[in-house]
Amino acid sequence: MNKPKILVHICCAPDALYVIGLLKENYDVSGYFYNPNIHPQKEYQLRLEETKKVARILNFNLFEEVYDQSRWMKITKKFKDEPEKGRRCDICYAMRLERTAQKTSELGFDIFTTVMSLSPWKKADVFNQIGKMFAHRYRINFLEANFKKKDGFYKSIKLSIEHNLYRQNYCGCVYSQQEK
Repeated sequence: MNKPKILVHICCAPDALYVIGLLKENYDVSGYFYNPNIHPQKEYQLRLEETKKVARILNFNLFEEVYDQSRWMKITKKFKDEPEKGRRCDICYAMRLERTAQKTSELGFDIFTTVMSLSPWKKADVFNQIGKMFAHRYRINFLEANFKKKDGFYKSIKLSIEHNLYRQNYCGCVYSQQEK
């Protein structure tokens, strides 16, 4: 029997390595790298190259979107003083998850999700709420998850070390970079 086709939004290689490895047990997995929030562009390129490395390790297709930080800056600018996990982050998550939902629909995938719930600094309930909203809007399915459960985050660290992956020390956006 064929496995359902899932498109997984990927923010970084360490999260992808663990989550996609987990999802491959039950799904035909493809990755989607859409992160216009990552700053500077050099950091974006580094994270993309590391994600390509994970795609080779785990043997999955990786779709990448054009890097366009201008739209992200425009929609988050008035929330620049929000703390990490504030409204700015929710807007950022929604932007990326909506585009992932659109891509899921365009490419004919059965379902989509994101690796972002692996991070202990991210709110899985917010991803799940936003994901369900866009799944409804685009008439597709969303896999609700909290990948940090069952020590997922710690397992991702171990795997990252084993595969010599770059692990970033900030979310990715210019505002979180300034906070660190």
